[in-house]
Amino acid sequence: MAYLLSIVGLALGLFIGYWLRKQKALSEINSAEARAEKILTEAKTKEKQLVLEAQEKSLKIIEETKRQTEVDRRELNKTKDKLEQRENLFSQKLLDLQDKQQDLYDKLNKIEEAKEKIKQIKEEQVTKLETIAAMTKDEAREVLFRNLERDNEESLSSRINKLHRESEDVLEEKTREMMAAAMQRLASGFTTEMTTTVVDLPNDEMKGRIIGREGRNIKAIEQLTGVEIIVDDIPNVITISGFSGIRRHIAKRALEHLIKDGRIHPTKIEAAVEQAKKDLALDIKKTGEEALYELGITGFDSKLVQIIGRMKYRTSYGQNALKHSVEVAHLSGLLAEELGADASLAKKAGLLHDIGKAVDHEVKGSHPEIGGQIGRKFNLQPEIIDAIEKHHEDSPLLITTAIVKTADAISSARPGARKDSLENYIQRLQELEKITESFAGVNKAYAIQAGREVRVFVDSDKVSDLEAYETAKQIAKKIEEELKYPGEIKINLLRETRVIEYAR
Repeated sequence: MAYLLSIVGLALGLFIGYWLRKQKALSEINSAEARAEKILTEAKTKEKQLVLEAQEKSLKIIEETKRQTEVDRRELNKTKDKLEQRENLFSQKLLDLQDKQQDLYDKLNKIEEAKEKIKQIKEEQVTKLETIAAMTKDEAREVLFRNLERDNEESLSSRINKLHRESEDVLEEKTREMMAAAMQRLASGFTTEMTTTVVDLPNDEMKGRIIGREGRNIKAIEQLTGVEIIVDDIPNVITISGFSGIRRHIAKRALEHLIKDGRIHPTKIEAAVEQAKKDLALDIKKTGEEALYELGITGFDSKLVQIIGRMKYRTSYGQNALKHSVEVAHLSGLLAEELGADASLAKKAGLLHDIGKAVDHEVKGSHPEIGGQIGRKFNLQPEIIDAIEKHHEDSPLLITTAIVKTADAISSARPGARKDSLENYIQRLQELEKITESFAGVNKAYAIQAGREVRVFVDSDKVSDLEAYETAKQIAKKIEEELKYPGEIKINLLRETRVIEYAR
């Protein structure tokens, strides 16, 4: 019974709890619906307010846009009126220009017609004159010029002589001053170089060790370096002979290293030669850098600097190519300063004018051609390349080339600068006189000033004053074509003319 009562009580409790919970839920739902209704009402009210505000703003924007459109329309009308006025004015001017152009064409046509009439009248007059004179216009001109030349030959010759002498004196004086100023500011000595190099030995016993058993050591050195080693009776000395200065100095450095080491056999010789090549390469680069430093030149490629250094071991007529190039660079810079030209550019051109000689034993072609190729390879300035290629040509067009040519002649023509045997010297003078005497009207020719000048005496009966100028030019041209010589040769042609005239 008690159990049954418990069950009934539990069921009753559950029902009552369920009912209470349901009532609470209904109360909360009603409360949420009321809040939602309130929020919805407030949202509708705000929506109406926003719509009204947006409508007011839209009306204001529309009114402002209408006012701005009206202003723009008025401005556009004004601009349109101005453009129409300008277009009308331009049309009027164009019409005026066309009228003037037509007037000009009419005048030109009248001028052409007048010219044609004048031409016809001139041709008719010339035809009448030719008929009267019984000769053509060209024949009459030739007769006139011939008579004028014959009647005024003496006065023309005197005038030409005077003008030539005055201009020559002025130019010679200015040239002498500039060259003297440049040469006085540069003083350098010269020593001629031979095709042999001497190596000092500590004793004569070292000669036998250098030769080796059955000459194997000396043969190895000669094969690796491309030179000839001369072992003679001169005590404590051996001689290295060869046309390439670089090969001779490689052999010399290798021998000095072997002598210092004391071990001389083919294996050590090969190693010594390789080391000598490396040492010489460093010396070549250092020499090129020192030359550039002396001249104050910068900006050259390192490979070009090495080529410049190679000229230390190149000679021309016994004159060291690098020393000659450095002196030409100095002289070129000084001459450029005197002439108001670019001194820095002239120095570079002077230093590189013989750059082709550094590799002309290895590359085919003359040294100006090789030098021009080197200049283009290293993108040098066109003025420098022109000086390299044309410093041996006559009448160079660029002032830098003319300066380098002059400096090269000064450096090459110095006493003692170049080695020349007595036989070659005498032969050159004889050929100079022989070439000069081969011309018609020349009585005698004398080579003087160590071959720098030739004095030519002509027969006054066979050569006139006017012909004397042409003869001198032809002599100079033939000497340039047939004779090799350093520097410049002056042609001094002499003709004695006696003129007697009486004043009455």
